[in-house]
Amino acid sequence: MDIVKRDRFIALWKKYFNDAELPVAFYYSKENNNATIVKKAVGHICLIAQLGRVRRGESLCFLPDSVGCGGGKYYLGYSEGMREGFEYFLSHGENEPRCERYKRTPEQVNALLKTLPNLPKKGDCLVFKRWDLLTEQDEPEAVFFFTTPDVLSGLFTLAGFDSAKQEAVIAPFGAGCTSIIYYPYREQLEGTQRAVIGMFDPSARMCLPDNLLSFAVPITKFMEMIDQMEESFLITGTWKVIQKRI
Repeated sequence: MDIVKRDRFIALWKKYFNDAELPVAFYYSKENNNATIVKKAVGHICLIAQLGRVRRGESLCFLPDSVGCGGGKYYLGYSEGMREGFEYFLSHGENEPRCERYKRTPEQVNALLKTLPNLPKKGDCLVFKRWDLLTEQDEPEAVFFFTTPDVLSGLFTLAGFDSAKQEAVIAPFGAGCTSIIYYPYREQLEGTQRAVIGMFDPSARMCLPDNLLSFAVPITKFMEMIDQMEESFLITGTWKVIQKRI
């Protein structure tokens, strides 16, 4: 990690976003890099709930057995496929005691899963560190914010500042962990570099305050965004009005 760039963003973030929460960076590695290894999961537990510790300043490293959600294991690259009957769980089915009904039919779920290939990893250690705690040995793949609407507005607009595309930011359907890990990591690997708005999953929202959504950015794109902050709308009177509310 470029420490000069890390500190430059912290200063600019404070300048334009006041005391808004810093982002969390993540990457796959063969080592935990001084992050606390999360113990083996017992029963079902949502990754989103556990990330509160990272947001408060504790660096965490997840291993395959640290993840207590079958969907999460797949989306994080720790399993080759979903459990049998998952298509009924996400939609509806007589053999599923609990169905989420997030899709109308099992066939729609199966069609969706075909668009979500298992992504390659650089190791089984999935390391999460708050931005200000990154060191030179860390090599982030992406960052994500948990944001209020005004902060989200700034991030959204900054992501599209250097692009003529209407979709510099996307909001794909998925679990909470897909919006902050799977999709931004995929955008980084594929070089498409789109940012991702998320945390619309009702199951994940139960782990968050009611006023927060997520905004995730591939690290290459994020580095460009940092360089462009002081020539963007952030220096205008319009943003100063919004900034007073942050």
